[in-house]
Amino acid sequence: MKKEQLGELIIASEDTMYHVARTLLRNDADCADAIQEAIVKAFTKLHALKSDAYARTWLIRILINECYKIMRTEKRIVSLESYMPEESAEQSKDYSDLYEAVSQLPKDARLTIILYYVEGYNVREIAQLLDLSESAVKNRLARARARLKNELEAKEAL
Repeated sequence: MKKEQLGELIIASEDTMYHVARTLLRNDADCADAIQEAIVKAFTKLHALKSDAYARTWLIRILINECYKIMRTEKRIVSLESYMPEESAEQSKDYSDLYEAVSQLPKDARLTIILYYVEGYNVREIAQLLDLSESAVKNRLARARARLKNELEAKEAL
């Protein structure tokens, strides 16, 4: 892959990169830092990419590693308000319980749910991104779905 092709891939993956970073970091400044570092690292390590077919997965994996690096260096407690994406009043009214339930999932389950439902990755791609087996990804999705269902049913009963 040439640098021009990588640049085009980065531009095409802009939204995905932001969603993945936001899922892990929840702070726009940290997200921007992680994305910027991932892009720099992708350009400098382009020779390490073995197959162009996996370029997008490789780029997202670099981003996830950069997010984890930021999380390790800046461990802190984040309030629920800064942890949920900003949206219009109508959307937050309709889906606030769902966003809250997703935000309360453990980090690994939350990332798996976001990659699967928001970004549209399939189980095999998620397994490659997170260095897991496909069955581990399926188990995470099943547990996260069950937990979300229980939390939403409990809120509905109130």
